[in-house]
Amino acid sequence: MNSDAIQRFFVTLRDANPQPASELEYSSVFELLAAVLLSAQATDVSVNKATRRLFPVANTPARIVALGVEGVEAYIRTIGLFRNKAKNLVATARILLEQHGGQVPRSREALEALPGVGRKTANVVLNVAWGEPTCAVDTHIFRVGNRTGLAPGRTPYEVEMKLLRRIPAEFAKDAHHWLILHGRYVCQARKPRCRECAVADCCDFDAKTDRA
Repeated sequence: MNSDAIQRFFVTLRDANPQPASELEYSSVFELLAAVLLSAQATDVSVNKATRRLFPVANTPARIVALGVEGVEAYIRTIGLFRNKAKNLVATARILLEQHGGQVPRSREALEALPGVGRKTANVVLNVAWGEPTCAVDTHIFRVGNRTGLAPGRTPYEVEMKLLRRIPAEFAKDAHHWLILHGRYVCQARKPRCRECAVADCCDFDAKTDRA
């Protein structure tokens, strides 16, 4: 995908969705961090169902610590890997209280030091909460980056670095959302919906299909 195609690609996605947003439900930076932590290997739909039960009871670091691991487990057991996620969420909440005054830190290093928070989660929080031009490479973005020719790479990190170099600055803040939504609903893994794809003419995918 050359620079002209990249520009058309993002202009098209922007025009279709000028104000993209995360599909995770949250009302504070801590709720966002918790939801993203819980979303690893889980759908946003399943996480939202769990946090609709959890957040009314415990939606701050202090309340999560007070609830404890077993207490958190009771609210999120419908999510995959819920035991480990509950343990990480409580440990993260405790560190926020002890080291950050109960606030979610704005630095990548501090975020990645939290249990259960890796580079992808840190990127989401930095982008969604504070508008930083990061790109969290999940399975959808990894697929879109490789399939379209936008940012081919063997690892999520390699794809991320290419995206940061190739995405025009005017689209950098919202590109993460557009790419995730495109991968989730159009450029799907097993049956890419090429016939319905508004950016098919920008794409390098050789095996374009009419399957919907």
